[in-house]
Amino acid sequence: MSKFDSIRHYDDQEVNEVLQQISKHPMVKTLMAFTFPDKTEEQWMAELSKVKSIQQFQEDFVYYSILRILEKSSNGLTTSGFEHLKKDTAYLYISNHRDILMDTSLLNVVLKDNGLVMTASAIGDNLVQKSFLLALAKVNRNFLVRRGLTPRELLESSKLMSEYINHLLLEENRSVWIAQREGRTKDGNDATHQGVLKMIGMAHEEEDIMDYFKKMKIAPVSISYEYDPTDALKMPQLIARAKDEVYIKERNEDFVNLYSGIVGQKRGIHIHVGKVLDEEIDEIKRTESKPNKQLQALANAIDKSIISNYYLWPTNYIAYDMMTNTNTFVDKYTEKEKQLFERRLELRVNKDEKMVVSNFLAMYANPVINKMKLQDEQ
Repeated sequence: MSKFDSIRHYDDQEVNEVLQQISKHPMVKTLMAFTFPDKTEEQWMAELSKVKSIQQFQEDFVYYSILRILEKSSNGLTTSGFEHLKKDTAYLYISNHRDILMDTSLLNVVLKDNGLVMTASAIGDNLVQKSFLLALAKVNRNFLVRRGLTPRELLESSKLMSEYINHLLLEENRSVWIAQREGRTKDGNDATHQGVLKMIGMAHEEEDIMDYFKKMKIAPVSISYEYDPTDALKMPQLIARAKDEVYIKERNEDFVNLYSGIVGQKRGIHIHVGKVLDEEIDEIKRTESKPNKQLQALANAIDKSIISNYYLWPTNYIAYDMMTNTNTFVDKYTEKEKQLFERRLELRVNKDEKMVVSNFLAMYANPVINKMKLQDEQ
């Protein structure tokens, strides 16, 4: 039994049997009918029965599912920065996080299109409580981040995950995707949590931790959606936080968020991958000697890359102008775009609830504010 069995994704030799089991699930049948409308159930089942590896499953099935989702729920996906990456090279993609499933799925579509190493991706075990979702996640190269642990369990879990990320990147030459903080960013403020970096660095053993991070080839990723399909769903949690209340999720809330993120309208989507943080890590090693200061400096370098390369949509500028009651960015959007956004706001939140409206606008406006702050600091 492998030490990573409790969190790892499936191995290639396990894939065929798992696919045979989940292929009979109604949701998998629905997904396949959506992805391959011209094929009968017998046809796609026969093709699925021949799949012998995760790569084959991703390239022949998942890839086309994501393309269909893009076709139905967006105006298309644009990208930048991928020309700086090398083929056959594993990277640690540390990313801002907007959508449970789509962020990593879209990144892997882009990696495949560019002939780059696709990722193993971290996913919270709270999101895959249903057995078929867990199987589908693990057969799609997702590994588990355990949630709701005691401090002692969290330490052991963090060590195990750190070793697994090390194993994937440095032994299997497999790229890894991980969010810059626990869970999705609900308020549009993208900030790297030092604890994530501390966890990744646990497996560095005797070598200098900055040398270890350099070996990981950290590539920050900025993901932005013109419309967040789960924007209104994020409001209750933001309101609870604003009121300093404990937020308790509804029973099926994670699943509703997951489903809404897939089918909901996104309009434009842009993914930028920043340059690998080699020079930044060299500078941190040269100027900072204390580990905590080094980790904070690395978190700042990741934030700088993510925020500066974040693609701002008309919706971001509209929200900023509405929130500040100004016309600061009126040249960045059309009157029609503003009317569409105002209509969305009316349909998705109660305009009489001032705190809800304020939080909704801030979610879209904060990337503009953060980019302005960064420019002021430079």
